[in-house]
Amino acid sequence: MRIRPYEKRDAKALTSLIRALANYEKLTPPSPAAAKRLIADIGRRIRVMMAEVDGTCVGYAIYLFTYSSFLARPTLYLEDLFVLPEHRRSGIGRRFFVELRREARRERCGRLEWIVLDWNTPAHRFYRKLGAKPLDDWVTYRMLLDA
Repeated sequence: MRIRPYEKRDAKALTSLIRALANYEKLTPPSPAAAKRLIADIGRRIRVMMAEVDGTCVGYAIYLFTYSSFLARPTLYLEDLFVLPEHRRSGIGRRFFVELRREARRERCGRLEWIVLDWNTPAHRFYRKLGAKPLDDWVTYRMLLDA
C-alpha cells in the first residue's frame, strides 16, 4: 500500500472513487461536466493524493490551502478523504494523515482542517483517535452561486 500524488492516468479511478463517496454520503455524484472541471483543476486549485494497493487506486484525498489571518499562516483544508469500504481499517486513513501533515509542514501551515457529516460516527471516532478535536463553537454556512 502506498500514498502518492495524483497522476493524469488516475482520472478515471479518481472520478469512480468520488462517485463511491457520493453514494456513501447519499449525495448526487458530480455530473460529467463537473468531473471534467475537477480533473482540470488538479494542480491549479486543488491537490490530490491517491491510495494504491497492489496497483489499484482504493482511496483519495483532495486538499487545498486557505489562510489564517490570526496565525498569519496557510491552513491545509481537507476537502475529501475517502477509502473504499473494503480497504478501511487497514491503515490507509492514518497514512493519508501522515502525508497530509507532511505536506502541511512543507507549506508552513499553522493547522489542518476539515468538516465531517454529523452522522458519520466512524469518521468521528477515527479523527479523535488521531488527536483531532471538533470545533463546537463554529457553524458552517454555505451560499450557492449560479454556475
